[in-house]
Amino acid sequence: MLSAIASSGRRRVPGSYLRALATAALGLRQASTLLYVEHNGAGGIAPATLSAAAAAAQHLPGPLEALVAGSGDAVARAAQSVATVPGVTKVWTASDPCLERPLAETHAKLLADVASKLRPSHVLAASTAQGRNVLPRAAALLGTQPVTDVVKILDDNTFVRPIYAGNAFATVQFRAPPAIRVVTVRPTAFPAAEGSAAAAAPAEALAPELVQGAAGVRAAVWEGADVKASARPELGSAKVVVCGGRALKSKENFAMLEELADLLGGAVGASRAAVDAGYVANDLQVGQTGKVVAPDLYIGVGISGAIQHLAGMKDSRTIVAINTDAEAPLMALADYGLVADLFSAVPELLEEVRKAKGKA
Repeated sequence: MLSAIASSGRRRVPGSYLRALATAALGLRQASTLLYVEHNGAGGIAPATLSAAAAAAQHLPGPLEALVAGSGDAVARAAQSVATVPGVTKVWTASDPCLERPLAETHAKLLADVASKLRPSHVLAASTAQGRNVLPRAAALLGTQPVTDVVKILDDNTFVRPIYAGNAFATVQFRAPPAIRVVTVRPTAFPAAEGSAAAAAPAEALAPELVQGAAGVRAAVWEGADVKASARPELGSAKVVVCGGRALKSKENFAMLEELADLLGGAVGASRAAVDAGYVANDLQVGQTGKVVAPDLYIGVGISGAIQHLAGMKDSRTIVAINTDAEAPLMALADYGLVADLFSAVPELLEEVRKAKGKA
């Protein structure tokens, strides 16, 4: 039973009653999702964002709106691309020189300001390096705690995420649902949105004052980017991944894996040990602190299988391991394990694949 307390001629309501009213008000507000879009500046939407869009469209209630931030024509091109993604009902654009680079400080400020203005029930992004950089900062500005790296959405307030390097899963909820729930989803856990919507969603530029708020933020300084062009698919979304470990012994020996990946139309990855040894660049690292992959075919060559590496690839559909140690952790996880010296096994495998491809 609710009661009121009289004081100085005014009626005061107990705090528990106010909290109940606030919760009820949130329930009555229309549910919607604001999607933070990652793009390459040339109109292409990151595959991880397409997975996040599919997760929102399929598992979260209400309309799905997208936020595209950047500078110049890149924003218009990306907005045109995301407007055709199934499920997207509206695209908001923000163009300013301070947003040209995906710096966490400026993008988080913009995202928080837009969320405060639009009041969606959820703010969503892919759990990529960029998403993990921006969303927690935006959540702090919004006065809430994010739920990160979600692999399953049970309802609009219940999420499943991995813990202990993927050895267990936690089902988490916002105890007292905040005005806005901030969530990042693991791209490999949700299939990317495919096809085009029947009609492109309308696009609208944000009010100048929202964009100007980001311009006044003290941010990191963009020094440059070391971009290497490659005809191979992006590691995080490749259907085939050929991964090498420290047992390859040198950078030059990774050429075998590169050829195998090219023949199979896949990407090359590496364990942290191989990256730390300088065999490949660190953007090819697969694991808990690297990229999470879930290809149709994963081939691990000379990788024992540290728990951090297994956390980044254990959801692969078919796992093949080549190692001299039959007791290696990756062998226990593999669908097919070959106990052999990689320096004889990989050339033989290459020869068989060439024959199958008619390139012998």
